[in-house]
Amino acid sequence: WNEVLEFNRNMVQEYLDNQAELAVKTKIGYESGLKIFFYWVKEHLNNKNLLDIKKKEFIRYLNWLTNRGLSDSAIKFKKSCVSAFCNYVMMMYEDEYPTFRSFVTSEMKVVKTGYVHEKVPLTPDEYVMLCEELERREEWQKLAYLVFSYSTGCRRAEARQLLKEVVDYEPKEKKIKVVDEDGVEHEAVSKSYQTHTIRCKGSSIVGKPRKLKFGEDAMQWLKKWLEERGEDDCPYMFVIKKKKDGSVRQVGEDTFNGWCNKLFASIVGRRVHPHLFRESRATNIVVYEKKSAEVAQKLLGHNDVSTTKNHYIIKENEDDESDEAFI
Repeated sequence: WNEVLEFNRNMVQEYLDNQAELAVKTKIGYESGLKIFFYWVKEHLNNKNLLDIKKKEFIRYLNWLTNRGLSDSAIKFKKSCVSAFCNYVMMMYEDEYPTFRSFVTSEMKVVKTGYVHEKVPLTPDEYVMLCEELERREEWQKLAYLVFSYSTGCRRAEARQLLKEVVDYEPKEKKIKVVDEDGVEHEAVSKSYQTHTIRCKGSSIVGKPRKLKFGEDAMQWLKKWLEERGEDDCPYMFVIKKKKDGSVRQVGEDTFNGWCNKLFASIVGRRVHPHLFRESRATNIVVYEKKSAEVAQKLLGHNDVSTTKNHYIIKENEDDESDEAFI
């Protein structure tokens, strides 16, 4: 990055410093996207000044991304990073650079690469098998993380915020009416716990504050993990212990990635990632437990049920409704 033209580097930094409305993680993504682009400019356009970049040259960049095997969504995001940056330069430097026009236009279509991972949620049987194997191996922290993430349907950034103190919280019991498999309505008791306030994904910088609900099974393994962990000064539930000095610190999100990519995937026998637990929870609530999409929506914290239906509930036979056309 230090080899990139100083003018381009300074303009990118100024742009990032003035994006107060962007959430922290979004801002990190924009910084990455812009650095990748201007490093490409250094390598392929002889470190050209951004004011002189042409539309056809940006198309070359999009083609370069495509040829590297990026997904459609990844390319679109990188395109939008540069587009927003150009719009900022046009607006803020109208007097200094009156002839500058964005070299990114809506007519530049992103090629559908098809490089996407198929969403295959964990079935209830796979989830139980994974839990049982982690218990057999006495991987208490990983088991606690798995069950908590699945129970709440939370994201990895939300799971890492969990505090040890939740094991002292009292459960909340509520009588609700449910309909059994025979269509008979009866009363049941719902027992769950709530976390402290956690910063969840949202449009604002600080995110959307929520208290996540989780079940008795998650509480059981959280307590087991803390029992095995012993006493230390770190307030967070999921931690990394350093062997050299014995210090304990809060895990990073990449730690969860590592658990999933290596251990969990080897047990299940296919790709596993932290967000899979969220998708699996939503899918299993609707497909296997026969509850409404609205139940999954409220658990996951979506503002609109269509988000839950379109992106989180994955059905194997979504085309079944068209079968009658072939009678």
